[in-house]
Amino acid sequence: MGGEDGGEIEILSACQRAVWCAFLMLTCIDLFAGAGGFTLAAMQSGYAVKVAVESDSNAVATYKRAFGNDQLGPYVFSEDIRNISPRAVKKKYFSVEPCDLILGGPPCQGFSTHRIKGAGIEDERNELVLRYFDFVRAMKPMAFLMENVPGMLWPRHASYLNRFMEQASAAGYDVREPVVIDARDFGVPQRRKRVFVLGTHKSVVMRSLIWPPRPSHGSPAARTQDPILLPWNDCSSAFRPGEPGDPNDVHMNHSDELKRAFAATPLNGGSRRQSGRMLPCHNGHDGHSDVYGRIDPRDPAPTMTTACINPSKGRFVHPTLNHGITARQAARIQTFPDDFVFEGGLMAAGKQIGNAVPVELAKALLTHIAPSLEAHRKLATEHR
Repeated sequence: MGGEDGGEIEILSACQRAVWCAFLMLTCIDLFAGAGGFTLAAMQSGYAVKVAVESDSNAVATYKRAFGNDQLGPYVFSEDIRNISPRAVKKKYFSVEPCDLILGGPPCQGFSTHRIKGAGIEDERNELVLRYFDFVRAMKPMAFLMENVPGMLWPRHASYLNRFMEQASAAGYDVREPVVIDARDFGVPQRRKRVFVLGTHKSVVMRSLIWPPRPSHGSPAARTQDPILLPWNDCSSAFRPGEPGDPNDVHMNHSDELKRAFAATPLNGGSRRQSGRMLPCHNGHDGHSDVYGRIDPRDPAPTMTTACINPSKGRFVHPTLNHGITARQAARIQTFPDDFVFEGGLMAAGKQIGNAVPVELAKALLTHIAPSLEAHRKLATEHR
């Protein structure tokens, strides 16, 4: 087809053009995909997500609702990642075109900073970081981007990270120093620090890539030093009314005692102590002062955890109303759009929201590395 004028693409059928365009897109796989925060950000950043792996049934239902079933959207392996063969995934889904990028956030409970006195050191979930790399080794992507909690960098967990780094080097990857990134520095209305580990294959020339990317937002002090930075975004817009019929526009039902305590808590950031509610466990104990506190909408919100809809687990009371925040409000703070529906009920939705990578943060990181990946893919294609 075509002639000598180089106009071959113009006479392709619509179906062939779609295949051609898909081939030109950077491809990726999302491991430990959860509800799909990384996937949504990747798609919005121009990547083609071909495969996802997630074992939680509610998260899988959310993912498929958002991105289509296995025929229309990414193929979802809804099982324990330890039971999936990375080589089989590569053979079936990446036999024609390569996998350019592997994403994912292995479960972080074993690395959680809430664990004390050595807890979590032998947690079997820590091994999933190494299972993540099994996929990198088999798929041989140009790059991988892994997310986890800052506790991953604690000395007591060093053996897992060191093994990860050693395996990456042996497989031909350069791994940048793990960095702790605060989501509010990239426009997310939330104080949320997470570790990101970027690795690139040694064949990929990315020496000019600055990592991590330069923050787009900052505190008043930071903006004094760098006036180009935008102010941190407050979370006030998260509390606007929900859309009619939104199944995630729901909050916990509270006892009359709690409602009275919330009513006595000052608006916009009031604490449990200010409500006058004291339990025996509070006497002589200064910790967990944020529990039952109100969110201050004038600032970035606190970290949305897997229990973000439960005021007994943190500062998750609505800024002005006498109940916990809704799942929709938590999702907005995580920068999910309002048409993104979380399946499984209130508690399941909270878990999925808290586990997700904030969409806008992921977009900032993925769009930052995309030009380098695209340039390498173009160069590799020209030399075929």
